[in-house]
Amino acid sequence: MGLFGGSEVFGLLLIGLAIAALWSTVKVVPQGFNYTVENFGRYTRTLTPGLHILIPVMERVGHHINMKEQVIDIPSQDVITRDNAMVRVDGVAFFQVLNAAKSAYEVENLENAIVNLTMTNIRTVMGSMDLDELLSNRDQINARLLQVVDAATEAWGVKVTRIEIKDIAPPRDLVDSMARQMKAEREKRAQILESEGLRQAAILKAEGEKQAVVLEAEGRKEAAFKDAEARERAARAEAEATRMVSDAIAAGNVQAINYFVANNYVKALESLARAPNQKVIMMPLEASSIIGSLAGLAQITGEAFGGDGAGKPPAVKGRGSVPQV
Repeated sequence: MGLFGGSEVFGLLLIGLAIAALWSTVKVVPQGFNYTVENFGRYTRTLTPGLHILIPVMERVGHHINMKEQVIDIPSQDVITRDNAMVRVDGVAFFQVLNAAKSAYEVENLENAIVNLTMTNIRTVMGSMDLDELLSNRDQINARLLQVVDAATEAWGVKVTRIEIKDIAPPRDLVDSMARQMKAEREKRAQILESEGLRQAAILKAEGEKQAVVLEAEGRKEAAFKDAEARERAARAEAEATRMVSDAIAAGNVQAINYFVANNYVKALESLARAPNQKVIMMPLEASSIIGSLAGLAQITGEAFGGDGAGKPPAVKGRGSVPQV
């Protein structure tokens, strides 16, 4: 009875061990992972996501490899630039495993290797640049780091997708110096812009004054043309009047002679009246001769334009009286 009970327990134990051994050969690989399979310690194949069965006792899973893109922080470190300025730099790297076997068996501690490789190349790349270039060309730094680190990790079955510099921190005294320099540059640009504005304003003012002078000169020129034209017309009228008087004198018209004498007499009196000095003009009471000359002018004008004066002089009433034309 006791022996039978022990055999029964032993059989159940064997069945349990068999089931456990069989279950250990069944592997379910989740999405985003690859498993490496080792046969007595030697890599044989890679298990992709899904259900897989291993050979009992002979095969086992070696490494669980994450095939998704991963991110690792790059610790901060001090870097000396080409112009001997010390800055503190940190960053972040993104990578993805493309070959599970290489990442498991070609390098020990993949993430630590990528971190140290990236830090070393950060010192190399940034150490070859000046501080100003370092602060203004982050994209160039990232591109150079990515090219170098990606080429180095290719043998590990890894693709480095991005490397980003997070922070570049110069020393405090250097930051203060840069702030003063930036302020000086901005003040310089402000003064240059102000000077350019004053220069442009002066140019515009000069252009306006030049245009005003040109317009004023053109106005004077136009006025001179108009004045010359008026004088020319007056001269023509005077010449025409002189010609008419000359023709009348040549024809024996006494009134024409009287007009000529009276006209010169009146002009002489006008010149005397316009003189600025004080004067006393003595005129004869007998002015009928002058008035008669003026009447003669009217008679000549009437004859020239077809009037009906018939060559008769105007009547003169008496001494000192006003003639009636």
